[in-house]
Amino acid sequence: MFQLLLMIIYLAFISLGLPDSLLGSAWPAMYQEFSVPVSYAGGISMIIAGGTIVSSLQSDRLTRRFGTGLVTAVSVLMTAAALFGFSVSHSFIALCFWAIPYGLGAGSVDASLNNYVALHFASRHMSWLHCMWGVGTSLGPYIMGYALTGGQGWNMGYRYIAVLQVVLTAVLLCSLPLWKKQGTSGGERPDGEGGSQSLSLRQIVVIPGAREVMVTFFCYCALEQTTGLWASSYLVLCRGLSAETAAGFASLFFIGITAGRAIGGFLTMKLNDTRMIRLGQGVILAGIVLLPLPFGSVSALAGLILVGLGCAPVYPSIIHSTPEHFGADKSQAMIGVQMASAYMGTCFMPPIFGFIANHISVSLFPAYLLGILVLMGVMHERMLGKVRRKKNIE
Repeated sequence: MFQLLLMIIYLAFISLGLPDSLLGSAWPAMYQEFSVPVSYAGGISMIIAGGTIVSSLQSDRLTRRFGTGLVTAVSVLMTAAALFGFSVSHSFIALCFWAIPYGLGAGSVDASLNNYVALHFASRHMSWLHCMWGVGTSLGPYIMGYALTGGQGWNMGYRYIAVLQVVLTAVLLCSLPLWKKQGTSGGERPDGEGGSQSLSLRQIVVIPGAREVMVTFFCYCALEQTTGLWASSYLVLCRGLSAETAAGFASLFFIGITAGRAIGGFLTMKLNDTRMIRLGQGVILAGIVLLPLPFGSVSALAGLILVGLGCAPVYPSIIHSTPEHFGADKSQAMIGVQMASAYMGTCFMPPIFGFIANHISVSLFPAYLLGILVLMGVMHERMLGKVRRKKNIE
């Protein structure tokens, strides 16, 4: 039963990644049909991000009341409904409307599943599960591309993913007894379902190390999303690469993250979460240093691959270490605010660099990433210090 539930969670993580890359791959066809500027994709993205922030902050309350399995199933169903809504939309306003349940569903399932895995599974599974998320984000554009090249239109691309989400919802509903058995093994409630009261945001931020880990998460996702969005532009405008070559190089960043998480699962058998995070930050630093070096495309290529490989262990390791640092009874609440912080970094920091690139210079791309990385490293170390002091006092 344990292995069956683990397989279902792996499927859920693939499904979680499937919709994340759809808007970017479909938008070139969508904005022309709706007769809106290409920049309007940012508006939809921000609505989705806003929904994920709200639902992430509510994940502790929802999980305690309904359980991880049911919250995950209902959240995936909401996402499926939103994707189907996208597929039948004929106006930009309709897309904005469907973006609300899209974000709300994604945030709840992300926070609940991550907390469940952090509590019940080894660190290697957290790394491999996030690798599966990478597989999902890679499959999404292929499915959309299949629909577009087959003459079916972007609508069918969204509909295909919606059908897959509905199938996963059915699987999750059938698996609800497995979640309950796993969650109550040993006669306790380590996943925070039921039991004590949920924590408010005010109660969470006063926990020693909470604000620091929130900033750490904010910085990580800011760095990842800024790199993913602006790497190609930096390579074209600053390093003189062609658009086609730059796009290929930029894709290696995401390949680096996916491959790094597959490899990281094995490394976690030797290294704990803290060492994995520090290792990742060191590799990111090496990649950023390589980006501006005057060695042509070789240094840029190596830099992007290293930044991707370095990003790979940071996100899953921070999540997996949450119960250890803050306690199993607070982990769902903590992961919820971490997810909200992550989405805020995703929402605001890439556009800020866009403003810098437009009004100053895109050549500041490595410096911008370096500043974010330094802040992330400092906040993570401060969090570790506060957690250690708290445990010594207790």
